[in-house]
Amino acid sequence: MLGAVTADTEGETYAPAAAPRLVLGAVDEPLARAWLAVAEGRTGVSVHRGSVLDVDADAVVSPANSHGWMRGGIDAIYAQAFPQVEERVRSAVLAYHGGELPVGEAVVVPTGLARPALLISSPTMRLPGELLPADTVHPYLAARAVLRLWVHGRLEDGRPVREVVRTIAMPGLGTGVGGVAPQTCARQVAAAWDEVFSSLTHSS
Repeated sequence: MLGAVTADTEGETYAPAAAPRLVLGAVDEPLARAWLAVAEGRTGVSVHRGSVLDVDADAVVSPANSHGWMRGGIDAIYAQAFPQVEERVRSAVLAYHGGELPVGEAVVVPTGLARPALLISSPTMRLPGELLPADTVHPYLAARAVLRLWVHGRLEDGRPVREVVRTIAMPGLGTGVGGVAPQTCARQVAAAWDEVFSSLTHSS
């Protein structure tokens, strides 16, 4: 199994030569409109109207819960598309985090398919079905964990994640079961991108 890696890199600095291509998926128009504000002026960020599974990506993002259960929303769709992925996520969470992956951390596991080959689990809630408060910062923490994993993470075979993953497909973070407003999610994902890839933000 490809290894799980965390995004616990507070205080580290990194000036990447490039960022991943981040494709923000939306199956509804309110989220698509909110995503457009994120993509504007940010090199490498684009919007896909439709399922993230229709994106030609190296990795997809699962905004699951801290225990790795994938029974609702986009995660249920992932579990159907990648039959063993829930077991792999839960095994990685157990092996690397003692059974509970905190919001703000991420793990990466294989999907079993050629593309997308990887799934990045970055929880937006601790428990399945949790309704997030209006002032939540969990979409920001989840997005930042994904991007930090891309910058700093390594797979179990030692390869840097950023050398294997060039395109990441990301759905709304917490906008389904979590009840986060699309605009809130979009602002927080934009803030996470700007923090991790500040040298590229609003570049031409």
